[in-house]
Amino acid sequence: MLVREAMSTVVLTIGPAHTLRQAAALMSARRVGAAVVHDPDAGGIGILTERDVLVSVGLGQDPDTERAHAHTTTDVVFATPSWTVEEAARAMVHGGFRHLIVLDRGEPAGIVSVRDIIRCWTPARPRHEAPVVTA
Repeated sequence: MLVREAMSTVVLTIGPAHTLRQAAALMSARRVGAAVVHDPDAGGIGILTERDVLVSVGLGQDPDTERAHAHTTTDVVFATPSWTVEEAARAMVHGGFRHLIVLDRGEPAGIVSVRDIIRCWTPARPRHEAPVVTA
């Protein structure tokens, strides 16, 4: 299976001046775990993840004053739509991250996450099957 078949095409793009609270609110509203940070002054595209926000808050930083640019990963590994999901998974394991920005002709076309890959490799549960709940 190829990344183009697994990726989410819902790409949240924010600017470097967004506060972490604004970024978190936008990610939550769109139900995504990462935002592409477009910063033309700093030379391109980075990524801000839910983990970046969590680390900042855990350090006691104020999400209303902390800006996305201070928490953005800029040394990003990019995937292409023609990568296999195995290649994407290998890049994630090697780099220790859970999201890959997918570029098509130099522009963000999607994001593929560990969750997307797991969905590809796990058969769908029949609708009539009740989830297993343990106490």
